[in-house]
Amino acid sequence: MVQKGSTADRRRAALSGADMWSIISALIEGLILGGIARLVIPGKQDIPIWLTMVLGMVGALLGNLVAHLFGVADTRGFDWWRHAFQLGAAVLLIVVIAPVWSSRKRV
Repeated sequence: MVQKGSTADRRRAALSGADMWSIISALIEGLILGGIARLVIPGKQDIPIWLTMVLGMVGALLGNLVAHLFGVADTRGFDWWRHAFQLGAAVLLIVVIAPVWSSRKRV
């Protein structure tokens, strides 16, 4: 027998405090990485801040993947290589997406 509200309870449990902080930290990391990537790229990138954040988050995920592939994801101390890969991926994404975004037809 299925109890009323059991699905909602499971959803609430899935988004516990630790999970919410993971989401918040991913958003902040994405914003920071995207912002640094935009500063590194010469010229103006005509993309909104939310797209910068999303591309920074995707860059962080791709950078982590590359760092794992190279075996430098978990090192002692500060993970310089992992962060370099994350920033490189964010820069690459913004370089590719910014011209596409700015050239799209606006209605």
